[in-house]
Amino acid sequence: MAGGRIAAKFRELRGRNEAALIPFIVAGDPTLAATSRLVLELERCGADIIELGVPFSDPMADGPANQRALARGLGSGASLPAILNLVAELRKETAIPLILFGYFNPFLHYGCEQLAADASRAGVDGILAVDLPLEEVGELASAARQHSLDIIRLLAPTTPLERARKIARAGSGFLYYVSVTGVTGARREMPTDLADRVTELKSVTELPVGVGFGVSTPEQAGRVASFADAVVVGSAITLLVEQHATAPEVAVGELVSAMKNTMRAARGSSEAAEAR
Repeated sequence: MAGGRIAAKFRELRGRNEAALIPFIVAGDPTLAATSRLVLELERCGADIIELGVPFSDPMADGPANQRALARGLGSGASLPAILNLVAELRKETAIPLILFGYFNPFLHYGCEQLAADASRAGVDGILAVDLPLEEVGELASAARQHSLDIIRLLAPTTPLERARKIARAGSGFLYYVSVTGVTGARREMPTDLADRVTELKSVTELPVGVGFGVSTPEQAGRVASFADAVVVGSAITLLVEQHATAPEVAVGELVSAMKNTMRAARGSSEAAEAR
């Protein structure tokens, strides 16, 4: 069961008292070959789950860094068929959970049923459609369930608690809490009420709750890991890929390693204890 890898990973991490580190990278930025190398390096440096961004021409939820990355992905030919082929090739080398993160238009154009079938066959574990509201998720969710894929659902600071409960029931794998209103992008400060909000969300669901949008430093990742089940990091990695386009693996790996180590220390995990 493909989608079972996400649940299994969270069970494994709970056993070690760890939060999941979930990097986001844009497929095809700067090339599909580079994306393949990055996935393997991210896993080696401590990533637990990886989100593969599907390039799209109108990324309304993304800030400037990810917008540029998505444009580069489009330019390199990172279509959905090409991304699924990339995943199938990666599955020869890694079992790390992989999530397709994108906008609904490319998924709809591909066909929800066909996408779910092809994604499951390739080795994808979950799908996240960032602009798909609860009331419109039925077609994609039904196809995903049929093919054992998780549907990752987003929650925002403006989501009322009762609606959060309904969204949680429609999702699986984990819940992705968008920590700020606005678009993706690195931020100097995280919201002061973030821990309280995550605690509140945990009261309405048994799914793990991850936090993303704005996490950009090891210190921020450690703070979020102290109360959340997962930390999602995107724009900070995207900027490193942009700055080190010919060989981004070293810089990206260093950041991810530092984040994972800080996250373990914040939890006092068994891995952190063994390292001391």
